Amino acid sequence: MIRKIIKALWILLAIAVVAVVIIFVSISKGWIGYMPPVEELENPSYKFATEIFSEDEKVLGTWSYSKENRVYTAYKDLSPNIINALIATEDVRFAEHSGIDAKALFRAFVKRGLLFQKNAGGGSTLSQQLAKQLFTENVARNTLQRLFQKPIEWVIAVKLERYYTKEEILSMYLNKFDFLNNAVGIKTAAHTYFNREPKDLKIEEAATLVGMCKNPSLYNPVRFNERSRGRRNVVLEQMRKAGYITESECDSLQALPLKLSYNRVDHKEGLATYFREYLRGVMTATKPVKSNYRGWQMQKFYEDSLSWETNPLYGWCAKNKKKDGSNYNVYTDGLKIYTTLNSRMQQYAEEAVEEHLSYLQPLFFKEKVGSKNAPYARVLPAKRVEELLTKAMKQTERYRLMKEAGNSEQEIRKAFDTPQEMTVFSWTGSRDTIMTPMDSIRYYKSFLRTGFMSMDPMNGHVKAYVGGPNYTYFQYDMAMVGRRQVGSTIKPYLYTLAMENNFSPCDQVRHVEQTLITETGEPWSPRNSNKKRYGEMVTLKWGLANSDNWISAYLMGKLNPYELVRLIHSFGVRNKAIDPVVSLCLGPCEISVGEMVSAYTAFANRGIRVAPLFVTRIEDSEGNVISTFAPQMDEVISTSSVYKMLVMLRAVINEGTGGRVRRYGITADMGGKTGTTNENSDSWFMGFTPSLVSGCWVGGDERDIHFGSMTYGQGAAAALPIWAKYMKKVFDDPTLGYDQQETFKLPEGFDPCAGSETPDGEVEEMGLDDLFN
Repeated sequence: MIRKIIKALWILLAIAVVAVVIIFVSISKGWIGYMPPVEELENPSYKFATEIFSEDEKVLGTWSYSKENRVYTAYKDLSPNIINALIATEDVRFAEHSGIDAKALFRAFVKRGLLFQKNAGGGSTLSQQLAKQLFTENVARNTLQRLFQKPIEWVIAVKLERYYTKEEILSMYLNKFDFLNNAVGIKTAAHTYFNREPKDLKIEEAATLVGMCKNPSLYNPVRFNERSRGRRNVVLEQMRKAGYITESECDSLQALPLKLSYNRVDHKEGLATYFREYLRGVMTATKPVKSNYRGWQMQKFYEDSLSWETNPLYGWCAKNKKKDGSNYNVYTDGLKIYTTLNSRMQQYAEEAVEEHLSYLQPLFFKEKVGSKNAPYARVLPAKRVEELLTKAMKQTERYRLMKEAGNSEQEIRKAFDTPQEMTVFSWTGSRDTIMTPMDSIRYYKSFLRTGFMSMDPMNGHVKAYVGGPNYTYFQYDMAMVGRRQVGSTIKPYLYTLAMENNFSPCDQVRHVEQTLITETGEPWSPRNSNKKRYGEMVTLKWGLANSDNWISAYLMGKLNPYELVRLIHSFGVRNKAIDPVVSLCLGPCEISVGEMVSAYTAFANRGIRVAPLFVTRIEDSEGNVISTFAPQMDEVISTSSVYKMLVMLRAVINEGTGGRVRRYGITADMGGKTGTTNENSDSWFMGFTPSLVSGCWVGGDERDIHFGSMTYGQGAAAALPIWAKYMKKVFDDPTLGYDQQETFKLPEGFDPCAGSETPDGEVEEMGLDDLFN
């Protein structure tokens, strides 16, 4: 009888062994459960965020899908502290097993399965945990489902050990793990919680992050500091037991408080937010199809079509394919984009914007106190103000959603007039308040907007880019996207056309009112705020230096407005809606800050205009260079005309409307031009040195929102200070290499007045001393 029982037990054991073998073979073949194909095991499908780097190799930000903000980190870039902490806590025999730790598995079976000890520790190796992260399709809802998943994970873990080294498995695990707060992967987590690179993590910091691996929600150091500190100390104790740290080290580290250097990962925050968003839009653009554009978007269709054909960065993802034939995806392919931005210069530009606008804004608020039209101009009819606010209301997301939900106009307006809690922007920080959505529209329209860009005139490298006061609250980009009237900053184009037509800075004109006949046969006489030297003979140089409208009108009468339009377009301005009218000489046309800065590079670069260059190269996730980008240049004016323009544009700074620059301690050899449009709606300043061209616009969200007087509304008061503050910071940073002693190189013996003709045709000899007096 005993023999029969023993025989039966051996048979059952054999059957069990055969059954286990069959089950595991079936799992391995994919007959039971999900088994990823060999190709997927060899190349797991990771989604890595794209990193955007500055020229000085600082990470400006990342692009990713919201739950996959992961940046790849190789094993060699991991701190030994994070490796030691992970192995000591999660899999102390990691180096000894081949995917399954039999000893840990047996312990878990006995203590947890038979003795029901919940804190007995798990039996999963790091390879099994990685298998679960990579290939377990569904989260187990109960213990039974989890038991069925375990054998599948064992098989996958063994296969992972076959295809990868131990170092690669550790790297894959740390790259895959979600540390919460949009910090997926060890690199993003190290930056988010401690503002460090993974290789620089201290022991206690590494222990904190590894402690999160047990349950990131439970041990979230941002929400549960003390609980996370307790878990960190458990990890430190495990490191002591494993021999990675001494007992004294463990004691001293456990006594430390858990200090974070938390950096919230948010695409709307950080450095160069407007630039990153502009770049993302450019790279992910698709080939323009006219039917996809509305009638009022034909200008955009024209620009997009031109960019698609001439700009290799525009639509880059749609134009370039990976080895497998699919297009690149900036959210998942782990690209590295190396931009031309300099992180310090970008910081200086953002600081300059904040410093000046935070000073200017209270003055604007003060001016509007007591005005029912605020923030609009006092002279605007109340009915027109209501129309503008209603239009703004209909452009909001709130209005669109309520309209789609079937709400009537009356119901929507009532909702917009109902007070509610909200957080609003202010230059002293976000504020919690209660106001109606309609009042919030008025409130946000009260803030002055700006656009600023700075670039190298020799190679087109864009060094700094600010599209507005704060991207979180004001997302419309006024650096490269928005266009506004340029006012007197258009005058250098007019004077350039004159120089190309054999005029000279020394040509003299009587300073009197000018009347031109328009295309419709009507007389046009521009207003002129400058009454100095009325009736006297003045030079063209004096006219540009003082931004004199009468002198501009005089030149326009001698030139052809159609030629002026062609010249403006040759400077890189792509707005087709520039009318060839005589009033064009005063700048009613709309141009972007980026276009203006690019155009002014011709004055610093001997007549050669260079287009803005935003990216120098793109690398794939493995570090292979897959695209490079070179400057695009065009010669737009002759060198002789450039030298004449330099003489006049320097005079704008040294003796004209741009003289306020010198109050900021800037002594550099430079040229520039101020600009102010009607009613102070747009304030401009363009300035350049031999090595840097920068431009700034300041104005309201709409043209009817502006200062009531030129005291603060003119270009020299509203825009010039931002340029000056930025340049002062740049010059004060010797590591950037910009020197105030640098000068423009003019030909030896160059005489801008040689052969100049006075209006009556007589040649007048003037020397350089006469010109600058």
